[in-house]
Amino acid sequence: MEINAQLNALEKDAIWDDSEFLECVALVPEAPDTSTFSFRAPSGSLFKYRAGQFLTLELPVPGGPLYRTYTISSSPSRPVGLSVTVKAQPDSIGTRWMLDKLKPGVKIKASGPAGSFHLPAKPDDKYLFISAGSGVTPMLSMTKYLYDRGLSPDITFLNCARRPSEIIARRELEHMATRSPGIKLNFVVEEDDPFQVWTGYRGQLNQIMLGLISQDYLERDVYCCGPDGFMQAVRDMLNALGFDMERYHQESFGAPVALQTEDPGIDDVVPQDDTPARITFAGAGISSDCTQTDTVLSVAKAAGLNIASGCNFGLCGTCKVRKVKGEVHMVHNGGIMDSEIEDGFILACCSNPIGEVEIQL
Repeated sequence: MEINAQLNALEKDAIWDDSEFLECVALVPEAPDTSTFSFRAPSGSLFKYRAGQFLTLELPVPGGPLYRTYTISSSPSRPVGLSVTVKAQPDSIGTRWMLDKLKPGVKIKASGPAGSFHLPAKPDDKYLFISAGSGVTPMLSMTKYLYDRGLSPDITFLNCARRPSEIIARRELEHMATRSPGIKLNFVVEEDDPFQVWTGYRGQLNQIMLGLISQDYLERDVYCCGPDGFMQAVRDMLNALGFDMERYHQESFGAPVALQTEDPGIDDVVPQDDTPARITFAGAGISSDCTQTDTVLSVAKAAGLNIASGCNFGLCGTCKVRKVKGEVHMVHNGGIMDSEIEDGFILACCSNPIGEVEIQL
């Protein structure tokens, strides 16, 4: 009956809309506290959406209902079903209900699909997909879609996770990559799994890793999804490397937008070479005029001051100094810890002054 309904839907071009419930038909554990839920339309209607869009699910939690948005992780090239991949955080309510209560046969209300974060109508460009954690889900949908087109896609796929065991849909991605040489997979983890071998990248994503993973990143369209801090770090890296940000696209965990007109846009701090700044080196009695694109280290050297330095790329941490006043824009590559930044330290080699800044020497 189900196959006949789907065949009838194909003949009649019956498209699911949110007046009809979704029925859960399968779930697949992906990683700790992470599962993929697959749905069908009981009527046999097909699903029409664009790779990267999201659904809003109405979840019947105690005291509910609760409305939560989830990116579709399946591909529009496979219209008979639809999937979302969800990860529960410690304070999750809706996602925890899904992991504990949503089983095959359960029907739920949903609205959508919607979202302005998706591939273009003719996705024939070179892509760099950058994601962290469950931010991989729109990239998974996009990759499946490009794979299913039958053409050889040109995708550099970069996903960051806390541990190898927390990489979502790793086997599915590896399967596609084994059959399509144009899909280049790269994973970055913060730490190893105990008693397991990991031979990939470790640490936090930085400019050096990005250059090693995708040497032609300047030629690619970048799609990015992950926590706000992660996406901010990616934008800072790309801005510092001279990337054309018109080719950058991002989704947000917190508030995906349904329409492009609702997108608040991105207003990042980007140092400008025609904007004046001034650095005072406390203790040395020297103040120097400069521009925002000058680094604290270069201004100090020009003033005859010696700040110990090594790599000049924010990696070694040799040029660490304390900022007493003002703001700097710093894009580092792991040479300083968050706790040190909170205590007022900066790396002079990769910190640009924004306005009046005072440095303790």
